[in-house]
Amino acid sequence: MASPTHTENHPVDPTIYRSPADAIAAPPEELAYVVGFDRAAHRPDALFTVCTDPESTSYGRVLGVTEMPNLGDELHHFGWNACSSALAHEGHHHAERRYLLIPGLRSSRLHVLDTRPDPTRPRLVRVVEAAELAERAGYSRPHTLHCGPDGVFLSCLGGADGNDGPGGVALLDHTTFEVLRAWETRRGPQRLAYDVWWHLRHGIAVTSEWGTPSMVEDGLDPELLLGREYGHALHFWDLASGVHRQRVDLGDEHQMVLELRPAHDPEADWGFASVVVSVVDLSASVWLWYRDGDAFSVRKVVTVPAVPTDPERLPPALRPFGAVPPLVTDIDLSVDDRWLYVSAWGTGELIQYDVTDPFEPRRTASVRLGGIVDGGPHPSAPETPLTGGAQMVEVSRDGRRVYLTNSLYGSWDDQFYPGGIEPWLVKLDADTDGGGLRVDQRFFPHGRDFGGLRVHQTRLAGGDASSDSYCYR
Repeated sequence: MASPTHTENHPVDPTIYRSPADAIAAPPEELAYVVGFDRAAHRPDALFTVCTDPESTSYGRVLGVTEMPNLGDELHHFGWNACSSALAHEGHHHAERRYLLIPGLRSSRLHVLDTRPDPTRPRLVRVVEAAELAERAGYSRPHTLHCGPDGVFLSCLGGADGNDGPGGVALLDHTTFEVLRAWETRRGPQRLAYDVWWHLRHGIAVTSEWGTPSMVEDGLDPELLLGREYGHALHFWDLASGVHRQRVDLGDEHQMVLELRPAHDPEADWGFASVVVSVVDLSASVWLWYRDGDAFSVRKVVTVPAVPTDPERLPPALRPFGAVPPLVTDIDLSVDDRWLYVSAWGTGELIQYDVTDPFEPRRTASVRLGGIVDGGPHPSAPETPLTGGAQMVEVSRDGRRVYLTNSLYGSWDDQFYPGGIEPWLVKLDADTDGGGLRVDQRFFPHGRDFGGLRVHQTRLAGGDASSDSYCYR
């Protein structure tokens, strides 16, 4: 791979931003990348390129499809090889946001796709096989990745055997994407894994907990849930050394601590974490972590209650409870750290909060798309209920556009939406002054547009709200 040219110690790539303000002011995205998977594993999974330029005649249409070479990967989360944090990484100052790194959550393969020369049709240039991840880092089931100090950080749910833990973080070479080693040098009490993020300027990493592959592979296990055995803690680490510093327990009623969204302000040392469900009342929640003296504390700042429902309208897994749990499975924080978006996959609701004061979020708007019971429709097709529910949420750098997909994880889809899930990608326009959300009726790729593959995460060309950490104000 050729190194880019550069001048005055600034990267040629204009999408490596010095500050959140620079990212917000940059031109809007013209493309979105979306991963899709075949639940039956009869066809290859794929990366879809979607036009997001409202002035184009192709707006809202799929422009390109890149298929993976194998079956059964279950593409899930993915990310860029480089982001704005590269400005603080030794020897990585002139990085390009060029390669999409796409793990297979079931296969443990990592796919490297080059968005050059044609960003509408990325090319597969390398596959890192599961054996390399297991042998060099001792991990399997890669989930989330970010460009970070010393390499690309790749969170993994499982140990080398592909089933049990402990899960953790593998470190990949920034340029070749070879697996280097496990990032942790002293694990402490951490065993379960899910997400990884950091406060770069403070030298602090944060990880969250879901479960080992055997705990999640075949769907939500009621015995594990009621036994309070899924993850319920946050872990804080020394970013430079990989040494565990602190475990903060949210209480074992709060099962599955998933997405981490630290403040984008590089001087801040707080962030939000989402919890899927409380075993006490089926509510979901969002928690704030924050510096408290020499350590970190947490506080529950958002509660989304369950909705009592006639059991006959519920899938078998929920009938004994007589309610729809909101199941908060994703959150996103705008680059200006003002707006928090919360996806309630069970009810289909996407909720917008003003978090100007992160200790006191203020609910400002919501939309309902899909959902276990209501199947809230898209306004361009009001007579057709949507399957699945508001799930993976991605926010544009300027905060004005919000993208949503509807699949969580194949086996979990089958439990909560047993009638099946038809894929859709929705765009909402956000009011970034006083708050508000409106569904864009012109933008609705769905169903056959994705070849029937279920779609999960979205990444935006040039970066998005959940891709980057920043070095400077």
